[in-house]
Amino acid sequence: MKIMLTAISTIAALLLVTASVSSVSAEVPSWIKNNAGWWADGTIDDDSFIQGIQFLVKEGVMKIPPTTQGVSSTNEIPSWIKNNAGWWADGSIDDDSFIQGIQFLVKEGIMKILPEQASDVAKTATQMTSSKESKSSSSDPVIASLEDELEKCSEIVKAYKRLDCEKPLKQEILVHTYKTGAELFQVGAMNYWWFGANSEGNGFEISPTGQPILSVRMLAENTSSDIMGLNCTSPQICNYDVWDGSKAFKYAGMDFTSGQINLNPGTAKEFNILFGPNIGYGGTTFEYDSSKIYEFRINESFGSLNIPLGLDLQ
Repeated sequence: MKIMLTAISTIAALLLVTASVSSVSAEVPSWIKNNAGWWADGTIDDDSFIQGIQFLVKEGVMKIPPTTQGVSSTNEIPSWIKNNAGWWADGSIDDDSFIQGIQFLVKEGIMKILPEQASDVAKTATQMTSSKESKSSSSDPVIASLEDELEKCSEIVKAYKRLDCEKPLKQEILVHTYKTGAELFQVGAMNYWWFGANSEGNGFEISPTGQPILSVRMLAENTSSDIMGLNCTSPQICNYDVWDGSKAFKYAGMDFTSGQINLNPGTAKEFNILFGPNIGYGGTTFEYDSSKIYEFRINESFGSLNIPLGLDLQ
């Protein structure tokens, strides 16, 4: 239980930021919710779940309102907290409901918050939000036109209709942004677009515990006349990994729904893969050696390709 409390305290410190779920943020990556579900049923440990939460906060996707910390005489974590994680994972409750569970633990004093950690995360989230807001006006006429249409969607009162209006426009903006700024890698009938290392969603760092963390974000586009699939069902059985010339590293988190991303002809999908701690299922712990060259490997039935990552901590 002590280990659990330490892990939960870390989660709370990571999540304690200055606003509720942000309207300018992207959707919560599905693999984050997968991790929440696995954490809820005990399939993965606390540290693995924390890695997902770290990614979520770093990307500015979820934020927690400031909460006054109480003092508790018990260290017992209510069972409904993990129930909430499971329900959040399967879509039974929304982000706010899950966040309220975290706030309850803080308010009751069951979770201890380190103010300096919360401050650091708040700073990161603020920087991320400011960056996204600064991109709201574009010199690209296509983006500008799509953003004007997107602005009109905000006038729709009913939430589900507003989301139906916004979703295709946001997808068009995303695809156009990739195609006009990212590098193209062709693998058979599939195009992979990548902005390169140190772009938004693509990062490499060493955590305070010494664990190298690598995030890879790409857009895959199906240029064929058939339905195409990207496959990654588990760390051990995945067509995507990182190679250092002698060793393959398996993912610690990804957003392939049910292990696959199916693309209809002419459609595109952005995906994220995280390399870091070993989460089991044939996984590996990501390691970094500055003397080695790291490549992101694609090995699908329709073709293979190694993409140099150019990892550099300086």
